[in-house]
Amino acid sequence: MFDVLIRNGLVVDGTGKPGMKADVGIEKDRISLVGHANGFTAAREIDASGKVVCPGIVDPHSHADLTIFRPDHTRLLEPLVRQGVTTFIGGNCGLSMAPLGEKHHTALQQYIEVFTNLDLGRDCPWQSMGEFLDTIEKRGVLLNTGVLAPHGVIRINQLGPERRYATDAECDAMADEVERAVDEGALGLSAGLQYYPGSHSDTREMVRLGRALKRNGGVFACHLRSYSANTVAKAIDEVVEVARTNGIAGQISHIFALPVFGPFGPPIRAGIRTLAKLSDRWTPPLPLDGPLRHCVDRMMRAIESGADIGMDIMPTTTGFTHLLAFFPPWALEGTREDVIARLRDPECRKRIRRAIERGKGKWPHVENDSWSLNLFHLMGWECCRIMAVVSEKNKRYEGMRLVDIAHERHKHPLDAACDLLLEEEGHVLVFESLAHPEDKLTERSTFAPIKHPKVSISTDTILMGMGKPSMLFYGCYPKFFGRYVREKRMLSLETAVHKVTGLPAAHFRLKGRGQIAEGAFADVLVFNPERIATNATFDKPDSPPIGIEHVFINGKHVIEGDTFHADLRAGAVLRRT
Repeated sequence: MFDVLIRNGLVVDGTGKPGMKADVGIEKDRISLVGHANGFTAAREIDASGKVVCPGIVDPHSHADLTIFRPDHTRLLEPLVRQGVTTFIGGNCGLSMAPLGEKHHTALQQYIEVFTNLDLGRDCPWQSMGEFLDTIEKRGVLLNTGVLAPHGVIRINQLGPERRYATDAECDAMADEVERAVDEGALGLSAGLQYYPGSHSDTREMVRLGRALKRNGGVFACHLRSYSANTVAKAIDEVVEVARTNGIAGQISHIFALPVFGPFGPPIRAGIRTLAKLSDRWTPPLPLDGPLRHCVDRMMRAIESGADIGMDIMPTTTGFTHLLAFFPPWALEGTREDVIARLRDPECRKRIRRAIERGKGKWPHVENDSWSLNLFHLMGWECCRIMAVVSEKNKRYEGMRLVDIAHERHKHPLDAACDLLLEEEGHVLVFESLAHPEDKLTERSTFAPIKHPKVSISTDTILMGMGKPSMLFYGCYPKFFGRYVREKRMLSLETAVHKVTGLPAAHFRLKGRGQIAEGAFADVLVFNPERIATNATFDKPDSPPIGIEHVFINGKHVIEGDTFHADLRAGAVLRRT
């Protein structure tokens, strides 16, 4: 007798093979039958006629680890489960909650609190990766949780906030930390090479740290050093070099490529924004995904030459990060007090503005005014909208463009940005988009990786309970199935399911996850392929999807129609060892 028997569904098993009509039986936390359950009974039966039965979704790039230890994380992360996510990989972009060293505690506190607004001493009663994983496992987790060792945290543990290349001895010390974290359960190493302090590293450092992953089969996941179209190829090659040199898997995080328009940038961007405004009514059939097609082709050539490389993309044209990421690295050196002093200094503001407006996107971005992703220079001052602030007085700015705030304050956008950072003590998260959020013109630039069978789909989740969330946090995967599979027919249902289940599960070595197979863990999603869609928009992101009917995590029925069983912390902590 099964605990649950899902009858008559179209089983799409996550491998990419054609779907088949079958029954799925669940006993405890495992799938015990895939086939025909004639004569079998169950404590609970679900008729899935006309529905898709597939593995729960595996999100390969998330920051839900910044929330998962909180007592209220079940409420905060509910939107992920409601869209079918059963497993996430956290600790991305070089940032996570462990291991926390004592040597440079102040620098570490200031680094982590920009995103989390947490007090490490008060909120984080652990130091090592093993202690962090033990803590969340004891408290219980809503979703299956895998965490990468964060390069940014580990670098600060060893070097503090210094802006320089690491010595061989410091690389060895960091490698020891990485290996210890993986021994204690981390799934690999992540880096955020665009951001401080990852931007202070070189390829030699990353290759040396990648060596520490080989013994335990850890994955190297990387927010690239550059996503500008003129140097993104070199940034991809850097990840490939780390992976190939060490015989490990590499993951290229949330791929995108920003065009470099040169001196004609302002009028070209203005034209793009004008066309984007009209794109809901009419979208020019322009092949805008050439730069990302080249990125995917580069990944495929690396795979064909023997490298183990993966890639993920967010199905959106609107990214998000912290506002300080828009500033030249030299402006962010030292402590928070040092940064604040520069933001207050009128002469320093002039120097920052010159760096933004005249900076050159040269590789490897080591000169003062040459850095990996000069976002204001590439996308214009109009690209930035406020995502989250801390103070009540500035909450009204959430969702507003920086240029509109500047106009209201009668200031240049850089001065408005500096003033806002000072008022919020550096805690400002922002959206960035070349044109309008989620417009159908610049969406065309994402098509090549969205439909490629070797590129997985990610949310880049930052659900902290504050600010204006991305629509992806509520509707990433329903949008993927509804828009790109059903409406645009860009890829088959089986390929789409594989891209969000079996592909990321296999790349991150998650045994027993990402497949509907006898003996696999019972992470199961049932959805209506004719209805699945997102209601979330940029302006109203916190809208639940439609078409998601059942979600099981390790055999526990977490989503049942519109009902979310908040008392079930059904997830498992996934450890490399």
